[in-house]
Amino acid sequence: MPEDPKRMREWVERVATFVSEEWGLAPITGRIMGWLMACDPPAQTAGEIADAIGASRASLTTNMQLLTSIRLVRRFRKPGERTVYYQIEDDAWEKVIRQKLQAFAAFDQLADEGLALGWDDDAKTRRIRSAKNSISWLNDHLKQG
Repeated sequence: MPEDPKRMREWVERVATFVSEEWGLAPITGRIMGWLMACDPPAQTAGEIADAIGASRASLTTNMQLLTSIRLVRRFRKPGERTVYYQIEDDAWEKVIRQKLQAFAAFDQLADEGLALGWDDDAKTRRIRSAKNSISWLNDHLKQG
């Protein structure tokens, strides 16, 4: 069954919205990720990606540098070719999840440090404890799944 380009563009745009709203990244970053998850062939040139998502080459280059620096997208050349290709890493989403979990673990330590300050103000302690309890809930929930 041939793919519907309109539906694919709509899906890529939904990925862009998610990445922008949930992670605070530029929509073009999400468009790149969405496109590279679904495109065929999976390895694309910067020009192919720019054309597919309607981006300028300058904007695309900046966002590709970000995605390659955090190792969600791989930049490479095929043997015997000078053309540079980009492909989303097979473990890109695992990396995203691991980074988020590491951030929660780091914040859990900050909450411990905040509680160790020994404040007499129950409101401050309650807010810090609430943050810590939320992170503990997430950790417990992940262990059960």
